[in-house]
Amino acid sequence: MAIEGIVRKSTGSWYIVRADDGAEYECRIKGKFRIKGIRATNPVAVGDRVSFKLDPHNVGLIHEIKERTNYIIRQSTRQSKASHVIAANIDQVALIITLAYPRTSRGFIDRYLVTAEAYHIPAALIFNKTDLYDKKIREYHDYLIAMYRKIGYPCFAVSAKTGDNLEELKPWLKGKITLLSGHSGVGKSALINMLDVSKNRKVATLSQAHSKGKHTTTFAEMLDMEFGGNIIDTPGIKEFGLFDFDKEEVAERFPEMRARMHECKFHNCTHVHEPKCAVKKAVEDGEIDKGRYENYLSILNDDYFEIKEWE
Repeated sequence: MAIEGIVRKSTGSWYIVRADDGAEYECRIKGKFRIKGIRATNPVAVGDRVSFKLDPHNVGLIHEIKERTNYIIRQSTRQSKASHVIAANIDQVALIITLAYPRTSRGFIDRYLVTAEAYHIPAALIFNKTDLYDKKIREYHDYLIAMYRKIGYPCFAVSAKTGDNLEELKPWLKGKITLLSGHSGVGKSALINMLDVSKNRKVATLSQAHSKGKHTTTFAEMLDMEFGGNIIDTPGIKEFGLFDFDKEEVAERFPEMRARMHECKFHNCTHVHEPKCAVKKAVEDGEIDKGRYENYLSILNDDYFEIKEWE
């Protein structure tokens, strides 16, 4: 008899699936899966709804993945044609950002937001480690938060070490399935521990040599939070390569550019070299952040699009 449930944990080869009656089973994949033609390093992701049957040893064999409502996906490695599905069937994503120790680049932030926009998944930015700010970092922090909030992204400034402003996060997380992402070392596990003391996620210190994070979370897992809702904790991501994009649609994934595209002289304007471009004018007038526009140009010039053309 087939059993249906939701994948709660993935180690790459084994999965923990919670059945509809609340029982949890260790499962593995039966055969090979290919989801809608996507070549992925992990065909089954946390959040997937699956159907499985138990073998004589009470191990589940997953034989079907139900249709996904959405997912967050990235290029598996640079110069790779394969993808990695981070999580599926989520309500929202939260990108954890640190402006020092380690530093999260704006390019990384914008690539993540572009992917969330592409799959119509609400996204928020959580700026962690505010207790480590000096005056210069604080000014940069304030600028970024004002800029991203103006675009429409919720922003939270917190400290997982001191607990500052964490209570503001709980109403946003309550009742939702939230994917938590970010570089290694930004404090994802520490943040979860402060939001729910029962979780006791393993936390590691930064590498002193390079101020880089060490991987403490080695697999994706969905956690029940005591205040209501679920958080999907994921391993730290070094870089975020876009996957399954066309150049023509990238501008649409920048809300502040999307709002002005209809004002351009040419309907197929790339916002790079064309005359009477409303987007470029908005950049010149300071209505669109110059750094965001430069990240847009960087995405257009990404090697990823060359990979797409080889196929």
